[in-house]
Amino acid sequence: MKHLLLTLILLATACLPASYVLAQQSSVPEIPFQSVPDFLKLPNNMYLGEVSGVAVNSQGHIFVFHRGNTTGPAYAAAGAQLLEFDHEGNFLREIGHNLYAWSFAHDVT
Repeated sequence: MKHLLLTLILLATACLPASYVLAQQSSVPEIPFQSVPDFLKLPNNMYLGEVSGVAVNSQGHIFVFHRGNTTGPAYAAAGAQLLEFDHEGNFLREIGHNLYAWSFAHDVT
């Protein structure tokens, strides 16, 4: 039974169309992207830490949730920030400054 199954698999593989085999050997397509260095303009003495979420609203404003920008322990209210930028990357505000709930958040949508 095992030999019959193996034979059937080998026959099915040998009978594959050449286009299928060639498609499997073709190169992976490149996805074009545009890099914009230093797009987000942060205020003086504010630095991004580990960014765990980025979202955009209907007006094109960019929301960045990150952990960092603290001089003390990276937990509690000082451990995370939700920042808002306009469509050109200019800093608008920090939402919920020192809000303790940010220490439990993981993302922004």
